[in-house]
Amino acid sequence: MTKLSVNVNKIATLRNARGGNVPNVLQVALDCEKFGAQGITVHPRPDERHIRYTDVIELKQHIKTEFNIEGNPDDRFIKIIEEVNPAQVTMVPDAPDALTSNAGWNVLKHFDHLKGLVDHFHNLGVRTSIFVGTDLDNITAAKETGTDRIELYTEPYAANYHNDKAKAVAPFVEAAQHAAKIGLDINAGHDLNLDNLAYFKQCLPKLDEVSIGHALIADALYLGLEETIKRYLLQLK
Repeated sequence: MTKLSVNVNKIATLRNARGGNVPNVLQVALDCEKFGAQGITVHPRPDERHIRYTDVIELKQHIKTEFNIEGNPDDRFIKIIEEVNPAQVTMVPDAPDALTSNAGWNVLKHFDHLKGLVDHFHNLGVRTSIFVGTDLDNITAAKETGTDRIELYTEPYAANYHNDKAKAVAPFVEAAQHAAKIGLDINAGHDLNLDNLAYFKQCLPKLDEVSIGHALIADALYLGLEETIKRYLLQLK
C-alpha cells in the first residue's frame, strides 16, 4: 500500500493568522497519526509563514510515524536536518518568496550541489528524495546523485485530469516505470486530492508515498479530519 504522509503546513498557516497556538500543529499531527496516516510532512520556509523551525523540533520529539521534511536546502534548512535527523528529507527548488512549490529540480544543472547534499544527508542516516518532473534524463541524473527516491511533481497531472486523465497520467507512468527500472523509489505530491488520487495510484502501482496537505486540510473542513484521512487511505488501496 502506498503510504499517506499528511503535510500540516496549512494548520500552521491558520494558527499564525491569529497568533497563539490554535489550532495546535503538534496535536493535529498526532491526531493524523491516530487516524491512520503513515507519515507527517512539513515544509519550513525562511519567512516561517506557516511551519516554524520550532515546530519542526517539537514534532520530531513526539510523532511516531515517518517524519518527512521538505524544502529548499539552504544553510538553515541543512542545519535543521542535522539537528532533527528526520526519516526523510525531500529537496525542493523553491525560491524563498514562492507561494508554493511549482517545479522540480533541473538535476543536471545542479548535479554537484545535489550529490553533495545527498552524501551529507546519507551520512546523517536520513533517506533522501529529490523533487522532479517527468523528464527521463533528469530522473536518470537524480539516480546518479545517489538519492534513494524521487518525488514526482504532480500539478500537471492534476491540472489536466478532467480534460483527459489517461493523457494527463501518461508521462507519470513512463517516469515511474523508468525510475523503478533504474532502482529509484517513487513518491509523489502536489494537487493530489480525493478526485484524482485513486486513478493516479492505479496507474502507478509502485508508488511508495504521497504527501498531501492543502487539499486534505480543505476536505477536513467539511468531512472532519478522521473521516478525511480514512477516505484518502481508501484511495491508496
